[in-house]
Amino acid sequence: MRAHAGYFAACPSWSGNGILIDTYLITSEHGGNRIPAPYRRLFRGRQHLLQTHFGYDPGSLVMARALAAALNAPLVSSTVSRLLIDINRPPGHPQLYSVITRDTPAPLRAEIAAQHHHPYWAQVERLVRQAVSRGRRVIHISSHSFTPVLNGVVRQADIGLLYDPARRGEAVLCDRWKSALAEIAPTLRVRRNYPYLGTAAGLTAQLRLRFPPQVYVGIEFEINQRITRAAGRRWTALRATLIQSLRAACAA
Repeated sequence: MRAHAGYFAACPSWSGNGILIDTYLITSEHGGNRIPAPYRRLFRGRQHLLQTHFGYDPGSLVMARALAAALNAPLVSSTVSRLLIDINRPPGHPQLYSVITRDTPAPLRAEIAAQHHHPYWAQVERLVRQAVSRGRRVIHISSHSFTPVLNGVVRQADIGLLYDPARRGEAVLCDRWKSALAEIAPTLRVRRNYPYLGTAAGLTAQLRLRFPPQVYVGIEFEINQRITRAAGRRWTALRATLIQSLRAACAA
């Protein structure tokens, strides 16, 4: 896990009582496919899986770093492969460990969680709690990417914005973000709660249980790996577009 401490970037958000200050927090739970040395023996003969979408979210950490730099926001990221442990799943979730690690001895799994999962979640929650204690509303943007084809089904989107429709702040922000993207880059295919539901068990869902909607807005965005793996000018332009459109959505 890497945590880059920094100032929370702020933007104004109007309320009935005046101006509230929104602050950004950027995270990347599936930023890399690294396997720490003590556990590499578990992956003998399976190293090829680390290069696939099963191993990590290609491009997600690059996007997260760009967002954090542009917004002068803290970044918390992990480069440990989700085939070791899925940082975006809560403790006890059936997909917390992969097919490679879920049948390993319980003490080993507990060790992996203690070293790589628990500190990450604690760091993110600490940053949110610190900002809330200062009277801020946190806009948490979690950066991900998705495989273009899953189980033979082609995903029909370039960008997915995942949120909880029951939380008005999240619904409004994603609606504005989608509108800003349509204005800036009308050819982009942007869908809400696709290819996954924003209410699925994950880091943002757990933080919603700890913080009310008035102070916490948790958005996961997904980028089609067809774009991130191709790299080049389109991928560079998309990063700038996502930053510009998020700023416009916030300003609105």
